[in-house]
Amino acid sequence: MTSSDSPTSAGPRLLGPADVRSLAASLGVRPTKQRGQNFVIDPNTVRRIVRAAGLSPDGETVLEVGPGLGSLTLALLAAGHRVTAVEIDPLLASALPSTIASYAPDQADRLTVVEADAMAVGPAEIGTPSACVANLPYNVAVPVLLHLLEVSDSLRHGLVMVQSEVADRLAAGPGSRTYGVPSAKAAWYAEVRRAGPIGRNVFWPAPNVDSGLVAFERREPPATAATREEVFAVIEAAFSQRRKTVRSALARWMPDRDRLDEVFSRTGIDARLRGEMLGITEFAALAGAARTV
Repeated sequence: MTSSDSPTSAGPRLLGPADVRSLAASLGVRPTKQRGQNFVIDPNTVRRIVRAAGLSPDGETVLEVGPGLGSLTLALLAAGHRVTAVEIDPLLASALPSTIASYAPDQADRLTVVEADAMAVGPAEIGTPSACVANLPYNVAVPVLLHLLEVSDSLRHGLVMVQSEVADRLAAGPGSRTYGVPSAKAAWYAEVRRAGPIGRNVFWPAPNVDSGLVAFERREPPATAATREEVFAVIEAAFSQRRKTVRSALARWMPDRDRLDEVFSRTGIDARLRGEMLGITEFAALAGAARTV
């Protein structure tokens, strides 16, 4: 524990390595790979994450997924924000309020804990958060982020920590070797970018993979007559056979070749390109044109 996090310092205390291990031992908690649990044990890292999130100095309602023992939760509360924490583990969910009450008694009333699977929550459970800041469980990071962007229109921006390779995929643009389905789907909702690396030694247990921060800023999806589901169907088909041209890859999506050729003709998109060369605007145009041919 650093001096700034000692019991006599003003304001909330943050969790250091000894605190995390002590809390885990008192609860009988052993981090599991099944739930992608790696607890942050470095106060400077959670401070850095909160700073990099670009949250309003006036305070925001922040959605945190997988708060674990509360390392990042405490840093968010210390910065003056309200936190809605979604935790799937019943033991961790029930323990978090008492941890916050011990380490940040003056901020405890600004925490709401939701015991639930983040893949199943909606506005009824999480309310209307304006930001998402989280150390996402690595095994479900992409589907969780896409689900939250889908169900929560109030979510305008955020910063999430994920496996480094996943961060690359989420932030990749057309033409990149890491560009794929996660990149294109995320681009439907938001502008996404890499926001820095995270070392392995700030976690307990230390993961076998590198980590990275991904920032996102909500934007309007491209104009199209198609629904989101229809656009996502085109994306999935386009990347199902990466080495083929987009016309060949989309044959399963639209088996009628004459109709498919008409779709390309109406959009002006080169059918000889590969799917990874198309951006979200092109995928939306293809899906929209398919409604009229």
